[in-house]
Amino acid sequence: MGRVNALAPNGPHDPARPNDTDRPGPPGPSDPHDPLAAFLALRTPEGAELLAGLRSYDPAQELATATRLRRSHPAHLVSAALGQARLRQRAVAKFGAEDAYRMFFTPNGVEQATRTSVATRRAQRFVAAGGVRSVADLCCGIGGDAIALARAGISVLAVDRDPLTAEVARANAAALGLDGLIEVRCADVTDVDTSPYDAVFVDPARRGGRGRIFDPEAYSPPLSWAVDAALGAPRAALKIAPGIPHEAIPERAEAEWISDGGDVKEAVLWFGEGFAAGSYRATVLPDGASLWSAGPPPAPPVGPVGRYLYEPDGAVIRAGLVADVVARCNGRLIDETIAYVTGDEPYASPYTSGYEITDRMPFNMKKLKALLREREVGVLTVKKRGSAVEPEELRRRMKLHGPNSATVFLTRVAGAPTMLIGHPMDGPA
Repeated sequence: MGRVNALAPNGPHDPARPNDTDRPGPPGPSDPHDPLAAFLALRTPEGAELLAGLRSYDPAQELATATRLRRSHPAHLVSAALGQARLRQRAVAKFGAEDAYRMFFTPNGVEQATRTSVATRRAQRFVAAGGVRSVADLCCGIGGDAIALARAGISVLAVDRDPLTAEVARANAAALGLDGLIEVRCADVTDVDTSPYDAVFVDPARRGGRGRIFDPEAYSPPLSWAVDAALGAPRAALKIAPGIPHEAIPERAEAEWISDGGDVKEAVLWFGEGFAAGSYRATVLPDGASLWSAGPPPAPPVGPVGRYLYEPDGAVIRAGLVADVVARCNGRLIDETIAYVTGDEPYASPYTSGYEITDRMPFNMKKLKALLREREVGVLTVKKRGSAVEPEELRRRMKLHGPNSATVFLTRVAGAPTMLIGHPMDGPA
């Protein structure tokens, strides 16, 4: 396994603190502003009691809360507890209240951690592959994926090179009663021998000091290193940004795009036995439905707008499987460059949102305004593909008023700017 120098950490890193693999000791009295010492203070009985009392605190009242608590607790401990309480509140959206209020977080950890539904899906695929009893989780962050794997009955080695992040992951394993299945190690992932493990999971850091990193070779560790690590394991999963170009996907990988609640969350490259190299998959959560193709499907037909319009889920679009949806609904594209599918018969699936189209007209703001006024539309949903018009600006110019609702699609039909007006298929006629 090759060595990559100067890896960026998954969480905030103090360059003055050595990256040893020993568990950090208790905080000293002279370092109350050190992030790791502040976190460890929260793990003391006093810190735990203070944090438990902040579950329902209102951040808008933070000054008053801090003033009250500082009468009986050290200022640095109060500050750390308030910060952790805010992070827990943010984490509820990803982890659910039951877990979030028992877990610990860092700002980067909340932002970058895999949400529970997606991590659970990934753990289920490892289990379904068969023979996976142990996984080396490289770049584990605060432990979201390690937790899901452990809950699936898999033994996990969770590795992160940042001491604070590793300690948070260790605390989370203990808080959820999973420390018997999760070993946390503070180390450079490129130094870890993964040969004893049945599978490897790699989640490279995709953010730097200037925000998101779009070049896969600028990931930390780089995509090429992560692929080599994956190919050296019996089975592996590699988490990547969903916007990765298809041409950058290794031939020996199965590529899966995952959406949750309509939002594309991530892409995963799967390697080894139990996964189909060269295939593409779109998985839609929370339904769990999965659309699969052995390779790039043929170009779908293009034709006139029918009675119904179908908007494929973002994972389907990213995976390049719109043609599969076209075939399933016996439909066609409205334009060869636009991922809107139309058909003459009603069709429902987890992979699409369906709309009944009532009107079609060339792009014209005045005509649209007149139509919406005539229909007494007071609530307008604006969707667009292939249009530069901003939805908020369009709604502002429509001056909406009335009891009814409608959906307008700003798009292209056969290359021409077009407006399609309708409503969800389960909406009003």
